[in-house]
Amino acid sequence: MFTVYNNGSVGIRSTADNLYELKNVDQLAQSRHKPDDDIYHNIDDSKKKKQQSSYDKKAVEAYRQMTNIDTNEIMYHVRDIMKKEILCVNVQQSIQDAYDILNEKKVSQIPILSFGNKIVSMINKKMILNLLVEDLDNSRRIMKKSLEDISLPEVITTDPLSDIRRVAKVMIELKIDAIPVVNEDGILEGLVSKTDIIRAVSNIPNFQFWG
Repeated sequence: MFTVYNNGSVGIRSTADNLYELKNVDQLAQSRHKPDDDIYHNIDDSKKKKQQSSYDKKAVEAYRQMTNIDTNEIMYHVRDIMKKEILCVNVQQSIQDAYDILNEKKVSQIPILSFGNKIVSMINKKMILNLLVEDLDNSRRIMKKSLEDISLPEVITTDPLSDIRRVAKVMIELKIDAIPVVNEDGILEGLVSKTDIIRAVSNIPNFQFWG
């Protein structure tokens, strides 16, 4: 399941198929968040041994039926590959603060969060550059603005139980390089990038990407 947030408010909740009609989602620059190297080597074994809660079982079954996934096939979730420790910026911080994080940590985009770690949007260097180009004579004033005082793009998010393949399809077809992973309350739990998915394909035993 995917959710589009507009300044922290839910714009739409939908399956992957209904996202392709969206016109207003910013295409962010390539993510450089690096997944943990050892996150995958025990995924297959742990999935067989781990006993899911009754809530998770019902959620997974409902998701399978809704997306027409073969119920006999092992489904790998976004939560299995997402990066949990990610760089973020608060919506009350300045554009300069966001730029400093992007520049010093050498990442291309970071989530913008409100109180309680709720997702608001994403920001990258291209967005900041566009703001400066619009008013070059007042660049210092612009950089001092708080993020909540500028127009932020909508952001597509997914939930931890989403099938990796569905998320990959959305990322490829909508040209998105990283998607925030949030729970039902909009609280950020992680970030999944194309790098994470490629690494999963390479490391998870018996993983059928287009199955």
